Amino acid sequence: MITSIQNPLVKLFKKLHTAKHRRELDTLFLEGNNLIDEAVQADRTFEVFCFTESWRDRNPDLYGWGVDRSDRVELVSDEVLKAMTLTVSPEGVVASCLKRAMSDIAIDSFGLVLDRVQDPGNVGTMIRTAAGVGVDGLWASSDSADLDNPKVMRSSAGQWFRLPMMTVNHLPDRLREAQNAGMQIVTTTMTATMTLWDVDLTKPTLLVLGNEGAGLSPEIQALADAPVSIPLARGVESLNVAIAAAVVMYEVQRQRSVLR
Repeated sequence: MITSIQNPLVKLFKKLHTAKHRRELDTLFLEGNNLIDEAVQADRTFEVFCFTESWRDRNPDLYGWGVDRSDRVELVSDEVLKAMTLTVSPEGVVASCLKRAMSDIAIDSFGLVLDRVQDPGNVGTMIRTAAGVGVDGLWASSDSADLDNPKVMRSSAGQWFRLPMMTVNHLPDRLREAQNAGMQIVTTTMTATMTLWDVDLTKPTLLVLGNEGAGLSPEIQALADAPVSIPLARGVESLNVAIAAAVVMYEVQRQRSVLR
């Protein structure tokens, strides 16, 4: 059992808390049962798999699956596990696994696009909802929150492994290419004259959401084929970006299910 927080393995996991070191090591940081379980279901292997004794006793199945697909397995003390993690009350398990090469994500029917969305919790929540709705994939601008940010992954409740996603270096160019291929670009804005109920969302659609405070960049807003608003009660100015995304995504699903 590892009992010292000075152990090199603790230092390795602390490095994985930062985007810089995750990029340099080409490695993901996984914490908690949901992410470990979904990584197993996605047939991922772990470089290092660490857990406390109490976690092992509470989760015999997940423990067995993790051990079977790990290059290195370590039992650690509660103090060491806490030093490895980012959460206030860790569940008792962490792992690292190599990133997979990011391939181009084609979106043919319905996709979610993030423009400068900064909050990792919002990004993770939108990943979770998009996976639930069944979108083709997600594109994020390079100045959005890192898709492999540990809080993004935790907020996705494990759905991170189920949704194809990629970072796009110059988002406006990619959106123009999609438009030329027949995709409509739908954006949300309080000043839109149409509501989301007025737009035909059965067409191939990219839903583009913008920064929590500033909204969409002017260049991307200018590309919108269908700027829409979400009807709100008097006196309510706006919705959280992740909630707005969920409302529109489920309207897309509703419209398409009606026509089946």
